[in-house]
Amino acid sequence: MIAAQLVPTPVGPLALLAREGVLVAAGFTADPTEMFVRLTPALQAEGLEVVPDLGLAAEATRAYFDGDLHALDTVPVSQPGSPTRKRLHAALREVKAGTTVSYAELAERAGMPKTAARVAGSACSQNLIAPFVPCHRVLPSSGGYGGYYYGVPVKEWLIAYESGGIVNSV
Repeated sequence: MIAAQLVPTPVGPLALLAREGVLVAAGFTADPTEMFVRLTPALQAEGLEVVPDLGLAAEATRAYFDGDLHALDTVPVSQPGSPTRKRLHAALREVKAGTTVSYAELAERAGMPKTAARVAGSACSQNLIAPFVPCHRVLPSSGGYGGYYYGVPVKEWLIAYESGGIVNSV
């Protein structure tokens, strides 16, 4: 069974979905089924149940929005993908709060050439576990914020929050 919990945050509810204590999806939505339908068919076959407390993932979320910017780093995550996508997602988890990288830099951190920036961008767009796999910390080298599955204002808020530009808690 996939267990889900909604956690309130300053930028809207965060849906957390876990299987046996491992986060398989997370996203800024009030409807956990929006995340559930993005899971693999095998995980969807297990069903979805909304629970009052997911434990570590919910605690880490609250701690993150209370100012512990490294709290999300300790939560185990698992998402599907090719070996290349998994390397990119692992590299994303190494980008520390308060910093940003370009898509080309992310590719390089994953052992790929800088010219693989589009592959890095694709991995970010397919990320199922935001902000635990922090694709919001990746910016285009041409400037601006680029896109974000949950909207550019959420991405801007997260970057400002992590850089100390916003002092906010739930």
